Formats: sequence, C-alpha cells, structure tokens
Amino acid sequence: MRRSWAIFLLWLLTAIFAFASGRDLAFNLFYFVTGVILVSLFWAWLNQRGLVLRRTTRSHRSQVGKYFEETLELANHSRWPKLWVEVHDFSDLPGHQVSRVVNSLGRQATSRWQVRTLSRRRGRFVLGPITLSSGDPLGIFRFTREIPETASLVVTPPTVDLPGFSPPTGYLPGGESVHRRTPYVTSSVSGIRDYAPGDSLNRIHWPSTARTGRLISKEFELDPLADVWMFLDMYEDAQAEAPWSEAEDDTVMPWLTRRAERIELPPSTVEYGVTIAASLAQHFLQADREVGFLSYAETREAVQPDRGERQLTRLLEILAVIRASGRLPIAEALALDGATLARHTTLIVITPSTDERWVTVLRGLRARGVHGIAVLLAGRTFGPAPDWTPVLAGLQASGLPAYVVKNGDDLAEALGRLSSGVGPRVMAVR
Repeated sequence: MRRSWAIFLLWLLTAIFAFASGRDLAFNLFYFVTGVILVSLFWAWLNQRGLVLRRTTRSHRSQVGKYFEETLELANHSRWPKLWVEVHDFSDLPGHQVSRVVNSLGRQATSRWQVRTLSRRRGRFVLGPITLSSGDPLGIFRFTREIPETASLVVTPPTVDLPGFSPPTGYLPGGESVHRRTPYVTSSVSGIRDYAPGDSLNRIHWPSTARTGRLISKEFELDPLADVWMFLDMYEDAQAEAPWSEAEDDTVMPWLTRRAERIELPPSTVEYGVTIAASLAQHFLQADREVGFLSYAETREAVQPDRGERQLTRLLEILAVIRASGRLPIAEALALDGATLARHTTLIVITPSTDERWVTVLRGLRARGVHGIAVLLAGRTFGPAPDWTPVLAGLQASGLPAYVVKNGDDLAEALGRLSSGVGPRVMAVR
C-alpha cells in the first residue's frame, strides 16, 4: 500500500512538473511513469485470470489425536505464467496451515500440496473460505479474489479402550439375568418402519415386506436387559479446570502414522467427562449393548438406546460439540429423567458435582430397580473446587459402585481397577 501511494505521488509530481515546465524531458518522464503504472495494472489484473483452486478432503470427520488430511491444487489455465500467487485460508481448525505463496506458476501448470493437521480439539470447524492474491512485479497493485465455498469438519472426542472396565455382575445390563442368553431384539413389537442399513435379519417384518415390495423392519420397545444409559453432567457451576496451553509442536507425535501415540487431555472436568462418555459408549456398543445418552447442556440432549456403529457415530457427534452451559443441577436432572427409566436399566452418571443430593436421587432410583454406577471426577484435582470426598463417602455408604478419576489419571487404569474386599464396590484411584 505504501509503495502504491509512493508511485502515485511520483506520477503526480511528474505531471505537475511536466505541465508546469513544458519541457519535453519532463513530459517524457511523465509518459514513462504513466506507462509503468498502466502496464503494472494490466499485469496485476492478468495475474488473477485463469486461476482455479480445488481442495479435496478424505473425510469431513476427524477425532482428537488423529490427523486430518486434505489436498489443495492451484491450476493456471491461462496462457500467461504467474509470477506469484498468495493463497490465504480462513479455516478455524487450530493448527491448520493451508496458506502459502506459490511462485512461478507456469502456463497450464498445477501446483499441488498436502496439508496434514493433528486434531487437537473437539468441535465443529469451518474449512475455508480462501482468498487468492497476486500483483505486478513492482508491487504497485494487488488484486484479491475470494473463493467463498466452505466445508464443515466435525472433530469428535478421543476414545480410550477400556478392557478392564467390568461393573459387578448385578449392575450389568439386565442385572443377574445377564448370564441368560438374550436375542438382539425383544419380544414386544411396538411398530414397523423402513429397513435401515445395519438392521439384523431377525428384525425384518416379512409379511409387510411381501406386501409392500420393500424391506420393512420391526420396531421394538426398549429392552431393559440391554439398556445402558449414560448421564453426562454439563451443569456449568459444577465444573473445574486449570490453565492449559496446547503444545505447538508434534515432537511426540509420529508423522508416519495417522494417530498420535498419546493424547493429552486439558485439565478440565468437561473434557475428561466427555472423553469418558465417548469411551464408555464405545465400550458397551462394541459389546453389542444398547446405549442411550442424557445430558443437560445448553439444551437437553437425549438419544434413545440403540446398537451399532451408527449409534456410536451419533453419540460422538453430539459429544463433539457439547458445552458445559447447563443451568440445571444434576440432582434435579436425575429426578426428572430417572422416573422414565425402566427396571434393570444401568445408569452411568459422569459428574464432578459435590452436591450430595444427587447421591440420594441415585439411591432412590436403585429402589425402583435402576442400577446406578457413578464416575466421579475429582474436581479439586483440576482446579478450585469443593471437596469431593463427602460425595464419595455417600456413594460408599449407599453401596453404589463408584469410579474416581483425577486430573492426569490414565483413563484405562482409572476405569479398570475395582477395589477388592468386602464392602461397597468403589473404584480406588491413586
């Protein structure tokens, strides 16, 4: 910009000098400067012609700890070479370095580069828009063209394998009847619907299929022998966190793999709770259990129990964007939704709450046949928070199974070691 103003000032001074003096030399200088400006303007305009940018992504979903990849191609379809083209990307994905300067792009030539970004943070992000900027060799003029197309990228929370997570038999879905052989469907048919990919053959309603000429599946009432409900506490005032800054390098990450060797979670009860919920959902769904989800965030999030990969995808996408903006304390939320849970349902509560009232509610649900399991996030280990030990004592006194997770714990270990001995089933964590 400064150079442009300098050139304009020079042109103005030469014009004034030429018309004021009337000398041929002054007019020749004025004509020369005017010619340079016009040629530079044409050059800068021509440098934008015939440019086509394409961006290709392998998937519009990623996961924390995995690498997101996309390929960009800048093609010059004109007959004139481009000295330089600046590609500037406005994606809000952290660490996504797409912008670059392409030099000496020949006619009918293509510049291609691949971007590989470690997904560090869950959420929904926007890829694009992109601007293409170029100018003349003297840097007098600069033209910018926007490519407004954008795409959405969903980064789901990380998941941890939980081979050691094994609630007591009486608290598994179905309680003591877990040892009985159960089909994938219940005996109570509530309706029919169109077939969906992934439905098992024993769900097919053959009379309706024969009548309509297309596959029809049976809808079943919720099977209490298989239901696992997860309740994730997103009450804003119950959360705790400590200052944290993301690592800016990938020195501990192998570039030759598609996944990081280890995942460092922010010191936040929210992020720990989301990761635990995602890991437990994966754990039970891989065991062919029906898993449902409840949470009170900005709005009430409720997903009815179901099996399969589609259910896991649905839950992970919700957990990708959920925020701790809830205004309903966990005790009130459990009282509202607990009344709708069927007998023998397993309810896993993930919370940092130190309000002992929710323990009383969970104990009341047990009296109705709902088997409660608590995953207690020790808020004081994450940041300023009330003492969590009275809640743990209340769970122990009530005989409710409890897992305690502290900041920095290995989640597979924290959710995989049950205490031995007589008494309440409590997860002991260092």
